[in-house]
Amino acid sequence: MFSGIVEETAIVSRLEKDRENLHISLGCSFVNELSIDQSISHDGVCLTVVKKTDKDYTVTAIQETLLKTNLGQWKVGSKVNLERSVKADGRLDGHMVQGHVDMTAVCREVKEVEGSWYYRFEYEPLTEEHLTVEKGSVSVNGVSLTVVNSRDKSFQVAIIPYTYEVTNFHEIQPGTIVNIEFDIIGKYIARILKQQVGK
Repeated sequence: MFSGIVEETAIVSRLEKDRENLHISLGCSFVNELSIDQSISHDGVCLTVVKKTDKDYTVTAIQETLLKTNLGQWKVGSKVNLERSVKADGRLDGHMVQGHVDMTAVCREVKEVEGSWYYRFEYEPLTEEHLTVEKGSVSVNGVSLTVVNSRDKSFQVAIIPYTYEVTNFHEIQPGTIVNIEFDIIGKYIARILKQQVGK
């Protein structure tokens, strides 16, 4: 479980294709604190550390993950948002994020407004559970954000300068594909309502 509060960005140092899997190596400041089998959110995708050195660590993305996320577009040098799992005795500063990306979305507009930034994303819902609500939560590339201007197939988020600088949001521009995880509570409510209507 994650909170959507990014610790830092990592740089992809190596990519290795293995049949339908992709082994991804990244470098970060806390690589020596990591352990094998540890779960880390990478742009919102929960991946397991399978190998590490003094300089970087490696995770593996399977075909299902590559199909539903933007990981297949990463290159050596790509900047990735990282978050280690929430500690049980810590504060939940963002919202409950599972690290199970629902789909990708496309950035359609970036506007700077006196020091903050507004991003508009569009997506094609696959189920009734793929929705946002005004002032609700959404995870974009692993960043916990508040929805503004919620629509059936799009939404906006507002980014403060700190988030803009410490995440890879400063690299997002119109046409950039991002990972989206919709709010887990909203998904459960949508599923319950669908079942009630079906009775």
